[in-house]
Amino acid sequence: MLRNVSKYVIGIDEAGRGPLAGPVAVGGVKITVKRKTKSEKLWEIFSGIKDSKQLTEKQREEWFSFLTSHPQLRCAVAFVWPRMIDRINIRNATLIGAQKVYDKLSTDGACPALLDGGLFLSDGIEQETIIKGDEKIPLIAAASIIAKVRRDRLMRRLHRKYPQYRFDLHKGYGTKLHRMLIAHHGASPVHRMSFKWREI
Repeated sequence: MLRNVSKYVIGIDEAGRGPLAGPVAVGGVKITVKRKTKSEKLWEIFSGIKDSKQLTEKQREEWFSFLTSHPQLRCAVAFVWPRMIDRINIRNATLIGAQKVYDKLSTDGACPALLDGGLFLSDGIEQETIIKGDEKIPLIAAASIIAKVRRDRLMRRLHRKYPQYRFDLHKGYGTKLHRMLIAHHGASPVHRMSFKWREI
């Protein structure tokens, strides 16, 4: 785990790496570590939390409300849109999102970060990337929920702008329905043109 005891710790995870449309979202949750708080007491805040993929939509919304209103937590999200994804690829876009979220949450000064596998920050930041971190580390699971809920809400807003694609149903993922609608209507401005949906 991280080397130093810090006043703050940030967890970071992403949602929406694989969809054919919409941005990738990177979520972050910053927890305030009170000096006299034992570590097991600290993590009681997240008792029962799971990676966003293991929760129902209702459960994610309930956790989102809890996380964003808790006095010891600060939450942030960064979106990286298809135009940038197409320009620099999804991996680099996700790393940009992770750095943006960290920068939003570290305004009180540098603090250590825990990231889900595949995510990294700039050199010089104390950080640890953990494979399947969203399943192992409650703070990363919390970040996954922030990213997922904010992205889903955004995709529902995009549905109102582009109702013919039914983003409210599939959130941009490559479902059979989504592919059929792309075939019928062509691509929208929020589709990822560098992805291989046109070859399927």
